Amino acid sequence: MLQLSFIHFKKNSFIILEGQSSSDRFYIIQSGQVRIAKETQIVAEEQGNILGPGDFLGVVSSMSGHSQIETAFAVTDVSLISVRRDQFPELITKNAPVAMKIIFSFSQKVRYLDEALARITLKKNAEIDISHLFTIGDYYARLSKYSLALYAYYHYLKNAPNGSFATAARERFMSIKSMGVRASTEMLEPKPGLLSRTFDDETMIFCECQPGSEMYIIQKGQVKITKIVDDNEVLLAVLKAGDMFGEMALLENKPRSASAIALAGTQILCVNRQNFNQMVSTQPQLITRLTTTLADRIWLMYKQLANTAINDPVSRMYDMLSIQLEKLRVVFQVGKQYMFDFGPDELVSMCGIPKEQGQTYLATFLRTGVVKVANGKLYTNDLMDLGKQIAARRKRSELERSHMEARGR
Repeated sequence: MLQLSFIHFKKNSFIILEGQSSSDRFYIIQSGQVRIAKETQIVAEEQGNILGPGDFLGVVSSMSGHSQIETAFAVTDVSLISVRRDQFPELITKNAPVAMKIIFSFSQKVRYLDEALARITLKKNAEIDISHLFTIGDYYARLSKYSLALYAYYHYLKNAPNGSFATAARERFMSIKSMGVRASTEMLEPKPGLLSRTFDDETMIFCECQPGSEMYIIQKGQVKITKIVDDNEVLLAVLKAGDMFGEMALLENKPRSASAIALAGTQILCVNRQNFNQMVSTQPQLITRLTTTLADRIWLMYKQLANTAINDPVSRMYDMLSIQLEKLRVVFQVGKQYMFDFGPDELVSMCGIPKEQGQTYLATFLRTGVVKVANGKLYTNDLMDLGKQIAARRKRSELERSHMEARGR
């Protein structure tokens, strides 16, 4: 039986503190009001900073296992329902509406933060017209990645058969096929309801701006998540076995916000709306994993947004490496080598540094020798040395911010 405890906080009490280590529990507000705040708040909270009965706090930290991303302060006397992380699967089966409220609110927050990050780091709005599929096709065709180009052209034509670029898309699609590039129906549009799918290396699973109604769980292989921005491919993440992706289209019925490209013989499990609804009642552990995935993304996005407030681009690069290490729970150890799954150009893009300035800042970033490049990837020979460099840069940024705030008073 699900047994939840109740906790009471007096007015003006702190409930959770930003930066605290992860908690094994989160809270649902039973009565009273709570204010949330962040040390560095780049965008306003979508639902405001005042929470009331039925709202929840501390879920991101609890479900992701990362540090708290906000401070919660009791505006009035507050009564909270305390839910341990290990009770969440039972909460799903005993009180599915509450659990689903958390999942859907997470989904909305991920979408909101993704749009904010696109505006700030990529200098673009996240909402892009369906014609962007044609742009993506042209981009991959120029790189001779013809199977990816075919996929983008096909889905542009499917969704905009009379669009502005329809004639050009048909001509380029047929031209690529005439070169002998394979374009099977299974590759371009897998059968709906097919639960397990296998993809060859460099095969598109879905494309940015494409409508979708499925999410996926990687059973084998890797998937890279990308965007095409200003005629460049921006690497957002490299996912591995056990990871979930594509849940936004499933939960919110909105177009894909990024592309998913399979690497090296990837096998995935597909979840559509029908079997998702069944899973809520029959597979609470899977729904818990989905909640954890969304919590991980929200935590990462808040960290990335805070990263944009660092004025010095080189310090921003070190901070971004720190975020990636914390995300993967990598411990700073003396003499421990570590290779990141992205290279210097991707790091510049992740930090929102203009491409034309990137090489200059990269030269300064790499000059210390703490971080190096091998086979196109960033690596360090000593995680502890990297940790010291990150700490020094962070202290410098904090001092600069304090001086700026003092001058502004």
